[in-house]
Amino acid sequence: MLVSALLTSLAINSGLCVLFFTLYSILRKQPINYEVYIPRLLAEGNSKRRSHFNLERLIPSPGWVKKAWKLSEEDLLSTTGLDAVVFMRVITFSLRVFLFAGVIGIFVLLPVNCTGDQLTDINFGDLSNNSLDVFTISNLNSGSKRLWAHFCGVYLVTAFVCYLLYYEYKYITAKRIDFFHSTKPQPHQFTILVRGIPVTAGSSVSESVERFFLEYHPSTYLSHMVIHRTSKLQSLLKDAKKMYKRLTHLQSDPNQQKYRHVGLFGRKVDLVDHYGKKLENIEENLRLERSEVSLAAEEARAAFVSFKSRYGAAVAFHMQQSTNPTQWVTEQAPEPHDVYWPFFSSSFMRRWLSKIVVIVACIFLTILFLIPVLIVQGLTNLNQLEIWFPFLKSILTITFISQVITGYLPSLILQLFLKIVPPIMEFLSSIQGYICHSDIEKSACNKVLWFTIWNIFFATVFSGSVLYQVSVFLDPKTIPARLAVAVPAQASFFIAYVVTSGWTSTSSELFRIIPFICSLIRRPFSCCSDEEFEVPSIPYHRDLPRILFFGLLGITYFFLAPLILPFLLVYFCLAYIIYRNQFINVYAPKYETAGKFWPIVHNSMIFSLVLMHAIAVGIFTLKKLPEASTFVFPLPILTLLFNEYCRKRFLPNFIAYPAEVLIKRDREDRHDPTMAEFYNSLVTAYQDPALLPLQFSANAESLNSPLISAAEVQH
Repeated sequence: MLVSALLTSLAINSGLCVLFFTLYSILRKQPINYEVYIPRLLAEGNSKRRSHFNLERLIPSPGWVKKAWKLSEEDLLSTTGLDAVVFMRVITFSLRVFLFAGVIGIFVLLPVNCTGDQLTDINFGDLSNNSLDVFTISNLNSGSKRLWAHFCGVYLVTAFVCYLLYYEYKYITAKRIDFFHSTKPQPHQFTILVRGIPVTAGSSVSESVERFFLEYHPSTYLSHMVIHRTSKLQSLLKDAKKMYKRLTHLQSDPNQQKYRHVGLFGRKVDLVDHYGKKLENIEENLRLERSEVSLAAEEARAAFVSFKSRYGAAVAFHMQQSTNPTQWVTEQAPEPHDVYWPFFSSSFMRRWLSKIVVIVACIFLTILFLIPVLIVQGLTNLNQLEIWFPFLKSILTITFISQVITGYLPSLILQLFLKIVPPIMEFLSSIQGYICHSDIEKSACNKVLWFTIWNIFFATVFSGSVLYQVSVFLDPKTIPARLAVAVPAQASFFIAYVVTSGWTSTSSELFRIIPFICSLIRRPFSCCSDEEFEVPSIPYHRDLPRILFFGLLGITYFFLAPLILPFLLVYFCLAYIIYRNQFINVYAPKYETAGKFWPIVHNSMIFSLVLMHAIAVGIFTLKKLPEASTFVFPLPILTLLFNEYCRKRFLPNFIAYPAEVLIKRDREDRHDPTMAEFYNSLVTAYQDPALLPLQFSANAESLNSPLISAAEVQH
């Protein structure tokens, strides 16, 4: 890729960023767009719709940048939770790493690369027509002593990254403990999930649970909630909510059309009466289904069991409860609103088969994704493109067209295809057998991350057949040599990828293109501005893998092609401001894992370092500097030993809280007068939402009357 092609891509993406920033600064001030740009503030009542016109609304202003910049970590923790703090620390961690690497790369390694003449001499008089490869390590002559600068850079950056990883792991671990002490008692701290409950003839699951825990945990057992299979109930509730929403819209808007023909040649009916009768039928079906669910046949042989202390719950969780390890299986309970209730409606065999289906689907998706990767690689090579499409030769001779095709279009196509990956991975994780939304999102996060690394990095680097890519890893001895040849050759593509996928996608996150378009489409059909809306939560499985992938690109390319570092720094600066703004105005926490996403970040950075070491060994061997290759060998070993130390030192605190912390907190609660009220609420904390009393009905008299009495639900 020529410098001119990169400049073209840079100009297009910079223009898009400015456009998105400008439109956001204007549209966010319009009351009609509050649900798109400040839904969290609107839901919390911190912002009200203003109907009077003000000229200031039409003038872009950077006030939101100042507000996002001033947000402290303590404010973010108190309003959004520890997960948001950890997410922002991933960005600040990346900024620190690439500021340090940038000083070495831009001021030391880049000038060194430019002094070489392995490829060609740099023509500074006509810089735009130089190839980007002359700024990479490939331009240095074989055996050049200047390569020792790159060797020193690899050591320095490895040491700095490991130091920061240790510091962040230690800091976030301490934050987890502090967060645990500072929050009010939570139901999931006192509760475990028990599965594989054996039931004797003539007794129910509820009786078996109560008998077992009163016998073996008599001093700590408090209560339990048996889980029912409620998939049909959930479907009926969803239909009832939709019908009730239509009905309230019709009744609240006097201008709304009240009569309509049913069917193509049907008679004209009163829509209020029509929807009212439909809602009554659904309610009747709900009552019938509820009576069936209450039967023992619909019990899932699983229960949430609550204890009088956190330590009591921890003891029950960590100890095997039965001589038969397949019975009375315990695991930590998630937060009540984090429970993924459809999990309990599927059988063990279905969940087991689903895991196999997920593995096959991931492999198929990986292979299928090679098609756009190969298309992208063809676009970056004009000669290859002319062979594939001979009729485009005349068009490709136009300078601007060729620059757009080679510099901007490949990254754009790849980015568009990548948009569909996170939703697919989230769906696959949801059928894999996780009991809570947070575990589903963590699993999806891992899947998206490794999918991106394989399909964007390795598939692009080793652009060829699937069998060729697999063969590379089947012969581990040749991996460093092949990486040394292939990775520097794709430096120009990944620089353009950072600009397109990084800058533009982050700016579009601010502008919220998809929600904005959906709002425009939905607006004519919405009858009132005060209609209920759902405040979104940040999709960690979409955004975190992208940040970590750019971290991998920065670490692997900082000594190969230092020119990538300024573009990465701009990306992380944009991400820092934009995501802080989104946490203030848009995203509300859906659940709280207290920073459990950090081990994913740590493992990704360790993998990036080891990959950099493998490339360094290969590149120094290729450049006829065997001494440097030999001295790099200890680095991956030391990095993996460091990772093992962190895994032993910090990871257990992310799996479960230590007894020291639990007992200390339990002792503090003995003097808390609100604990009696908390224990009372704990009895019904894990009640399935599908079994809760209904809050809507076809007529006003039964609007607030419970369809299902609380006495029927409790066990």
